Amino acid sequence: MCIIFFKFDPRPVSKNAYRLILAANRDEFYSRPSKLADFWGNNNEILSGLDMEEGKEGGTWLGISTRGKLAALTNYLQPQLDRQARGRGELVTHFLTTDVDSLSYLKKVSMEGHLYNGFNLIAADLRQLPDPAIEDQGREYVQPVLSKYAAVCVRCPGYGTRTNTIILVDPDGHVTFTERSMMDKDLSRWETRTYEFTLQN
Repeated sequence: MCIIFFKFDPRPVSKNAYRLILAANRDEFYSRPSKLADFWGNNNEILSGLDMEEGKEGGTWLGISTRGKLAALTNYLQPQLDRQARGRGELVTHFLTTDVDSLSYLKKVSMEGHLYNGFNLIAADLRQLPDPAIEDQGREYVQPVLSKYAAVCVRCPGYGTRTNTIILVDPDGHVTFTERSMMDKDLSRWETRTYEFTLQN
């Protein structure tokens, strides 16, 4: 199980505040091949790690573009996985590489969700401010869910948290992306990379 925490304040009052703070853990089989976070795509405008599992190459669990598109994915447990299902990581990659707005994309995904094993998807355009009239909708339905199978940091034989990511976006659109990744399936070896850029207008 992966976990994502985020705080979004589209109109921060203080210059020292952030529009977005996102912290995420990627839990995965240690043996699953992947690339560390780096810039890729047309003009190197997308920053993310990449799945390199055969048949799932190029998908990702979390990414942000210099154009302000952000997407993040978590999988969830289900009784039986469909081995013929499409790779969920392509949901993030497709959003980051197209010009489709987040609402249209999520509507499209809701119609095609049956093609994938279970997932949760966040897609946003950080250049667009939300309508103040709808910012508070749904708050009464948000309930914290606790489960004995969920943890902030998972450690099991052959499986667990192997990537920690923090994304900060300040009021001026300056992005700081820091990722800490386990190296070579070794719990004692980690590499941290930090990238900074400003969202394009």
